[in-house]
Amino acid sequence: MVAFDKTRSFIPLSIAVLTVSDTRVAEDDRSGDTLVDRLSSAGHGLAARAIVPDEVQAIRARVEEWIRDPAIDVVITTGGTGFTGRDVTPEALEPLFEKRMDGFSAVFHRISYDKIGTSTLQSRATAGVAAATYIFVLPGSPGACRDAWDGILAAQLDYRHRPCNFVEIMPRLDEHLRRGATISV
Repeated sequence: MVAFDKTRSFIPLSIAVLTVSDTRVAEDDRSGDTLVDRLSSAGHGLAARAIVPDEVQAIRARVEEWIRDPAIDVVITTGGTGFTGRDVTPEALEPLFEKRMDGFSAVFHRISYDKIGTSTLQSRATAGVAAATYIFVLPGSPGACRDAWDGILAAQLDYRHRPCNFVEIMPRLDEHLRRGATISV
């Protein structure tokens, strides 16, 4: 049974939002605005926000910069998850993943299917962990951003969510690196 543990305190996370688009600017970035509004309303902090073109190197460079920043807990991207030639966000970011989060895509598509039917197949939404930072790769529509936040991220990025959540395992995301560094031959 899913519930919120009222004995636990909310722990705000530091979240960066990246819009991937050849055409959007800050004034018309509705998907980025949707994510910022939702994360702020939930009590989290906006660590950074940017817009980059649909180019592998630009996307990867920005996200690499953010995952190297110990003050950023989560990166959420919007845009570039379709099938056209310019949709390259998964190609840019999946090579960074130390661990893939296949369940995110499955749950996102289930939620999306309830809203848009088989059109959900046109999204390659994905997620993973890199450098102890969660990375969520969302489609570029405000509706998809709402669905991902409301249906998955709001709960999983809340320490009070039970039976488990992403926040409580954050201190252990890089234990494989620490363990490897302490092994002597």
